[in-house]
Amino acid sequence: MPAIQVGRKCVKTKGRKSGKTVVVTKLIDSNFVEVKDDKGKTKRCNVQHLEPV
Repeated sequence: MPAIQVGRKCVKTKGRKSGKTVVVTKLIDSNFVEVKDDKGKTKRCNVQHLEPV
C-alpha cells in the first residue's frame, strides 16, 4: 500500500506552509500530487515535501 494516496492527510514539511495539514486530492505523477489545504485552496506539491499522518 503506497503511503501517498488520494484522500490521505499529510503534513507539509518544507516551504512557506510547513507544519500545515493538507489532503491529497489527485496523483499527478510519481513526484507530484495535488493537495487541498484547510481553506480549500488546491496546489501542486512535491511528494518529498509531505509526511503522511
